[in-house]
Amino acid sequence: MKYRNFKPFGSISALSIGGGGIGNVWGETTRSESISTVNLAIESGINHLDMAPMYGKGEAERVVGEALKGKNHSMLNITTKCRLGTLPDSEIYQKLNDSLSRSLERMRVEKVNLFLLHSQLIEDDYQLPLLNEHRATNATTLSCYYESVIPAFEKLKKEGKIDHWGIGLGQEEALIKAINHEQPPEAMQCAVNVLNSIGAIGYISKKPDPNKVLRECQKKDIPILAIRAVQAGALTSQMDREPHPSGMDKADFDDFEKALPFRELAEDWGETPASLAHRYALSIKKVSSVILGIKNRKELQECLNAENKEKLNSDQMKTLQNLFKE
Repeated sequence: MKYRNFKPFGSISALSIGGGGIGNVWGETTRSESISTVNLAIESGINHLDMAPMYGKGEAERVVGEALKGKNHSMLNITTKCRLGTLPDSEIYQKLNDSLSRSLERMRVEKVNLFLLHSQLIEDDYQLPLLNEHRATNATTLSCYYESVIPAFEKLKKEGKIDHWGIGLGQEEALIKAINHEQPPEAMQCAVNVLNSIGAIGYISKKPDPNKVLRECQKKDIPILAIRAVQAGALTSQMDREPHPSGMDKADFDDFEKALPFRELAEDWGETPASLAHRYALSIKKVSSVILGIKNRKELQECLNAENKEKLNSDQMKTLQNLFKE
């Protein structure tokens, strides 16, 4: 396992364990297999666990709690999140603190190293093109973020409950404004994949462009954690779940169909699609760690093998980027 610079932690493993897979978001798994997967990851040198209450309604965090029970985890860095929405200023700190306290209890830890806003960051007057009826619960406005969320994060730091804070999801224009604010985030999660897609969670924009935010982070030296390397399964050999009856994940399945040329190229290069997708994300400039959506040890091992290979060269990167260039 290679380690990279990541200002909040000093250094970070090139791969991180995400909570989506072990929280049953990306296909079925079992509690015991998830615990074994986390243990194998730690044994393999992975030193960052990226969790959230939303991953399986707390299941991912409970898995971490079971995996770490009775063990010295001082060398591990743990991230969790809170989907805040937009609330009155007087309620912001309490909502963040309550969510964090429950996460700490589930994971059996006393603090987290990184606490992220898990709601979509938007400009104050911005109306969502889809699901606007859920705007108040799913999105946080910039004024709320500047005036109440940042001070609440800083208070949690002073109380010793978190070491650092950051953001990730949202309207590109709002995220770029946050990056350039007088108090920028200490870390960002950016979607990094050859499709330049954030899939079903991209409902915030009519035509999402994750690379726009990625480039701004690179330009401003905001520490980057890469998410969606396989774009919710679209860049793997096959989707590992059935479409949701509501159609909420249609964009992910559409991306799978769109990604056929990528799968064909991976075969030509003698790699699995998932391996190539992770190598692509690992080869992007200034990405500190790629957060995995794996749900079992087999998938983890495939990612470990990919990380052990060299970065893709410039010609390979250009070939991949030209596959879906518009």
